[in-house]
Amino acid sequence: MPRNARCANLFSAWFNTARMLSEAQTVIAYRMLGMAGLWAVAPSENHRMLAEKAPALMASSFAATQAMMAGKRPDQILDAAVRPLGQKTRANARRLSLRGPTHR
Repeated sequence: MPRNARCANLFSAWFNTARMLSEAQTVIAYRMLGMAGLWAVAPSENHRMLAEKAPALMASSFAATQAMMAGKRPDQILDAAVRPLGQKTRANARRLSLRGPTHR
């Protein structure tokens, strides 16, 4: 594989990971604002935030293991591991952003 292609693959894996981490921080911020009463969140949000962790981590672990067992490259394994987490963080960030601040 040409060097430029390897660099592009690594950059893509890094970018997907950075996006997921950024979305995770956004979700944390919305939930913290919700706990402070400054952002409108559902009453079940605290339970949801705990209940979603194990299934998301299991999906991530399973995807990474599958990629490793298939002999994928490290950047492909990272992408496989990040994809399920990114789907969850993206959905949570979108859902929470639509709720908006509370009006007192």
